[in-house]
Amino acid sequence: MQGTIKPAKLADAIAEHLEKLILEGILRPGEKLLPERDLAVKLDVSRPSLRDALAKLEERGLLITGRNGTFIARFLSKISDPLATLLQDNPAATFDYLEFRHSIEAEAAALAARRATDLDRAAIRAIVERMRSAHSKDDSSEEAEADAELHLAVYEAAHNLVMLHIMRTLSELLRSDVFYNRADLYSRPGVRDLLLQQHLAIAEAVLSGDAGAARAAAGAHVQFTLRTLRDIRDSNARLEVSLRRIGRSDLIDSAG
Repeated sequence: MQGTIKPAKLADAIAEHLEKLILEGILRPGEKLLPERDLAVKLDVSRPSLRDALAKLEERGLLITGRNGTFIARFLSKISDPLATLLQDNPAATFDYLEFRHSIEAEAAALAARRATDLDRAAIRAIVERMRSAHSKDDSSEEAEADAELHLAVYEAAHNLVMLHIMRTLSELLRSDVFYNRADLYSRPGVRDLLLQQHLAIAEAVLSGDAGAARAAAGAHVQFTLRTLRDIRDSNARLEVSLRRIGRSDLIDSAG
């Protein structure tokens, strides 16, 4: 005769379930869990067992509990925070990041084309529609957010957990303008139209299951971003030189 499941064993099972959702990227860093009572109902478990499970995950650094509730921990912050400090204001960081991203992005798109589920494809289609809408409204801020979400959706559709967590962390640094200011990129004449076309090409290739086209489209997109940011950097550098020439009169004794 089988005995009843002990609360400790149930707590382990709950913790394992939630840990798997975090590992698979279903529960995302920074997201807030339901209140304990509601979460216990949702999982169909007792509150004491749930409380023990949450405590186990907090000890492992996967959850953070405070006065405002329980959140999925930004568990890669021990890597990303020092990295952000090192890269901030480092002129080479932008281009090093894009060179790294070029190979990862292309492979992720190819994997997504092969592995995407119907739910993955539905998510990508929804983001593309938001991107089109933002573009038609000339809302570069919303379009840039949809841009970031599309890339993350492709990483999720690639179903590679290491790739997903690393690139999700780097995406947070990108949102914080550690690598470059996305507003500068979108404000450059003609760039928004080209970026939309590139994103649509990536999405269409992934949705159609064409791994080769997806790899090529993603690689071309990152290369275009790299070239454009280099142009912006060089233009800004030339402008600064011109401004210094104009301001030289403040340093010269014209009476001498």
